[in-house]
Amino acid sequence: MTIIVTGAAGFVGSNLVRALNDRGETDIVAVDDFTDADRFKNLVDCEIADYIDREEFLDLLESDQLQQALSSLRIDLGPVRAVLHQGACSDTMETDGRFMMDNNYRFSRVLLDWCQHHEVPFLYASSAAVYGGSVVFSEDRHSEAPLNIYGYSKFLFDQHVRRRAVGARAPIVGFRYFNVYGPREQHKGRMASVAFHHFNQFQADGKVRLFEGHDGWSAGCQQRDFVSVEDVVKVNMYFLDKAMTDSRLFGIFNLGTGRAQTFNEVAAAVINTMAHAQGRPPQTIEALVSSGQIVYVPFPDALKGKYQSHTQADLSRLRSAGYAEPFLSVEQGVSRYVQQRLSEAG
Repeated sequence: MTIIVTGAAGFVGSNLVRALNDRGETDIVAVDDFTDADRFKNLVDCEIADYIDREEFLDLLESDQLQQALSSLRIDLGPVRAVLHQGACSDTMETDGRFMMDNNYRFSRVLLDWCQHHEVPFLYASSAAVYGGSVVFSEDRHSEAPLNIYGYSKFLFDQHVRRRAVGARAPIVGFRYFNVYGPREQHKGRMASVAFHHFNQFQADGKVRLFEGHDGWSAGCQQRDFVSVEDVVKVNMYFLDKAMTDSRLFGIFNLGTGRAQTFNEVAAAVINTMAHAQGRPPQTIEALVSSGQIVYVPFPDALKGKYQSHTQADLSRLRSAGYAEPFLSVEQGVSRYVQQRLSEAG
């Protein structure tokens, strides 16, 4: 039985492939776009059965030739058991709306239609960007107010999913990822996590740069729900297992920690973990600012009116669906991430 992972060479996608491997799953079809060739590095330590380019995959879906294509392989993968749809353009600064809607909305609709027609469980990545400037982060229409075309593309697909819920023939589960950080994100460039950039800045310059105060928030005190990719993978695996036994499973769920923490806290976790590796004691945020290890830069004009200064996932629905595991805090998760990066750097 086959599991398809779209965006398989991306950040969350490659972590999901690795997690499936750890569970003994190797009949995995990886779907991605290798225009950025370096993305292959995320799959080097993973076992997959085949790779399909995104455009070829879309053609196979629209012609309903996907299952035949899989069956024609020498390895004969057999029927598709589930689809983990992570493929998307996640650049919140992208201004080409047609490109964004084609990648994030149309592609997702075609894939969902195929899954429903063939009664295949469909688990997909939504985003907390659908909430935009909202101060309420619950999975309800009145809380959703995207600030950019990326958030709108995710919002519109969530709306489509809600309409498809009536008469659904197979499980549909969406995850509104909050600010995810962790291994295998190096290819994302400027769209990589805050923790990733803080590590690079401190390693290069001995200091971390944060935004000055804006829109009523003090310097470095803007808050996000920072969630480790470790926890994102655990939630996906939990619902994948549920989808195998519950054909009526449906829902859109927030996937964060349920706790907002400041950019100052992320910077402190990065700096103190790196200091600990050199045998130096941790310092408070105030001491790090005073010593110039945390510095503040002007808030960019390009982000004004498009920036979420506060996010915090309401986990009520996730908990009601049975997921009871605790989530890593910034201090725990970022520390583990930095330790790993230090180990990789020797």
